[in-house]
Amino acid sequence: MSRRPRVFVTRRLPGPCFERLLREFDAEVWPEWREPPYEVLLEKARQVDALVTLLTDRVDCRVIEEGARNRLRIIAQYAVGFDNIDVECATRHGVYVTNTPGVLTEAVADLTWALILAAARRIVEADRYVRSGEWYRGGTAWHPELMLGMELSGKVLGIIGFGRIGRAVARRARGFNMKVIYYDIVRAPEEVERELGARYVDLETLLREADIVSIHVPLTPETRHMIGERELRMMKRTAILVNTARGAVVDTEALVRALKEGWIAAAALDVFEEEPLPPDHPLTKLPNVVLAPHIGSATRETRERMACAVLENLLAFRDGREPPNLVNRDVVKVRPPGFEGP
Repeated sequence: MSRRPRVFVTRRLPGPCFERLLREFDAEVWPEWREPPYEVLLEKARQVDALVTLLTDRVDCRVIEEGARNRLRIIAQYAVGFDNIDVECATRHGVYVTNTPGVLTEAVADLTWALILAAARRIVEADRYVRSGEWYRGGTAWHPELMLGMELSGKVLGIIGFGRIGRAVARRARGFNMKVIYYDIVRAPEEVERELGARYVDLETLLREADIVSIHVPLTPETRHMIGERELRMMKRTAILVNTARGAVVDTEALVRALKEGWIAAAALDVFEEEPLPPDHPLTKLPNVVLAPHIGSATRETRERMACAVLENLLAFRDGREPPNLVNRDVVKVRPPGFEGP
């Protein structure tokens, strides 16, 4: 096309690839830390050729229809997940949707293990014990029963969702001499199981056997609240639940009860059904839960690679090529890639 495609980016992104994006496209960047209001996003969708969005942006069918009626041809999501986008609607209207898979695998796996260790060894609780002065006021430097936690060696790690991230988590478990079991709707190849020392089981078996249950599934209608009261009651009373996937995979109300009433020992969460989590939320009052503000991919290296993936998707589309991380592959039957054409 004779003009540079117009792009609306809903937040500033880190790294040199983002600076190149600003040079390659006629880009407008939302300047605030918080996401643009829905009405702003709707208005921008009517004006641009492409949107660069985050998980917190609500890209519903109205936004897509209004955009596609004008110039919108691609939504480049800066995340591996895309449950904030009506992908079905986008496909119907010939709007391409891309994401940034793969580049955040190691960062999320690292954070998963940080949460496992923090919960198992009560690190956050211990830190609070020292900072509050309670340790000092107690006058006891060391006691055989002070802050007893769980030793990981020889324990069973249960992984729900055995894609890239789930497998990276399993790979790290070897360093802790843990047994790994996993559940997924599709069983992994035998060579992957052998390499990672992982055993496939059904979900109920995993919940009953695992000492640590770590969740790595996308949010879909099938996975919403897949961990509820029934599932939490199946787990060992000494077990720890870790969620770095999506908040709504776990029924929060049931989890609060489980933590209060001792159905499980602890939880470590990076994602929540309501984000940001209100300071008066019941989870914030519980000593046996570790809370993080959705920082699974929050390393500089990963966030910069995510920006590069967004750029690669946009450049490929601009050049008439299928983007490397196309989510809705059926869209090519509706409209070929590229900003030219109707």
